[in-house]
Amino acid sequence: MTFIFRFISCFTLCLLLWSASPALAQSTDQPTGTITVDDSDEQDAAIARRIREILTELDGYEDVTVTVSSGIVTLRGTAIDGPAVNRLNEIAGRVEGVVTIENQVQETTDVARRLDPAIERFRARTEQFINYLPLAGVALAAFALVVTVGFLIARLQRPWNRLAPNAFIADIYRQVIRIIFILGGLVIALDILGATALLSTILGAAGIIGLAIGFAVRDTVENFIASIMLSIRQPFRPNDQVEIEGDIGKVIRLTSRATILLSFDGNHIRIPNATVFKSRIVNYTRNDERRFVIDLGVAYDTDLARAQELALQTVSSLPFVIDEPAPAVWIEQLGDSAVILQVAGWIRQHETSYLKARSEAWRLCMAAFDHAGIIMPETTLRVLGVGEAPSAASLVPHPEPVTTPVPSNAEAVAAATASVGDVDAAMDKELDRIVASERAEKQGDDLLKKDAPEE
Repeated sequence: MTFIFRFISCFTLCLLLWSASPALAQSTDQPTGTITVDDSDEQDAAIARRIREILTELDGYEDVTVTVSSGIVTLRGTAIDGPAVNRLNEIAGRVEGVVTIENQVQETTDVARRLDPAIERFRARTEQFINYLPLAGVALAAFALVVTVGFLIARLQRPWNRLAPNAFIADIYRQVIRIIFILGGLVIALDILGATALLSTILGAAGIIGLAIGFAVRDTVENFIASIMLSIRQPFRPNDQVEIEGDIGKVIRLTSRATILLSFDGNHIRIPNATVFKSRIVNYTRNDERRFVIDLGVAYDTDLARAQELALQTVSSLPFVIDEPAPAVWIEQLGDSAVILQVAGWIRQHETSYLKARSEAWRLCMAAFDHAGIIMPETTLRVLGVGEAPSAASLVPHPEPVTTPVPSNAEAVAAATASVGDVDAAMDKELDRIVASERAEKQGDDLLKKDAPEE
């Protein structure tokens, strides 16, 4: 019984709310103000006549009837659509003397009547489109004229090739000119049509689309910008020997997407320009003078001053080592079984091979040390017996006594440098020939210039 009682209560409440909803609907757009005490049939007739005159002048209210009693306006019949029904309250509420409005008008279900306004709108828009055709033709002609002029200016060679440092930047100038003239033609065409407000919508949509595309192809855009900056700065030249991100080789070309290197093994190394722009670039070719360094290990009981002097004299006597900057020798570190000397010399790398020069310096210094009796010990490991305590003297390696007379440093240098190997940069010249051959095959796809200003 309790459940039945609750169900009846809820049902009754829903009925009350449903019955109250029309009253709420009728209260919208109702006239406001003080209700007068006087009431007359003449006033009601005048209100009804005035509302009918207004509805007669408007389309879609042919089937609406108006009755007025004591200032209460009752509207019956059918209207063309929902907005037209709601508009009746606003029209009737503005007539003087109306107390309240009972709007009982419904939307019409007559298909022909519902289609008539759509057909009229389509006919009006068709006529408007036909009337706009001559104006649209003029706007289109103006747009085509402006764009044609822009493309003709962009196709000129002299101004853009003179202003731009390379062909890549010149093409960018041309693209910018084309875009400017296209936008200018679009503005002129829309201004002729009287639709300049549409331009902001188009540009806004283009900006949003461009932002989305920019995030999607961020790496490509970054690489494109890096290509522009590298083509302007040009931190290296063709045939330069550079090191980029650990890759060493000769520069073949700089394209709009990547930097191409030729390794010493004859392989192509393709590095994206975005990586090149952000990386540390070591250019070995920019300066003709280049230093090589070799390590020499001597025994602990060696006369270090004599060993340093001998190494310095040997390197200084080499014909491919230049006088300025002068060679140098220093003690680098104390190793486990040897004292490490470092010997440095300078060469002209455009004439002398760096690798061959360092190799010859190593070979001849070792030969000079051998003639001078300077021992270059190998790494020594001493194995001690179990329970045997090593003495301090046993831990120090003792070279065997030299019984032969020790030659002087001059004699050792002369003996060692009697035959100096070929250190000509033949391998580098061969790589230069390969690079020149490959550059000649694709001249139009290179952004580097030999006469470009140095960075």
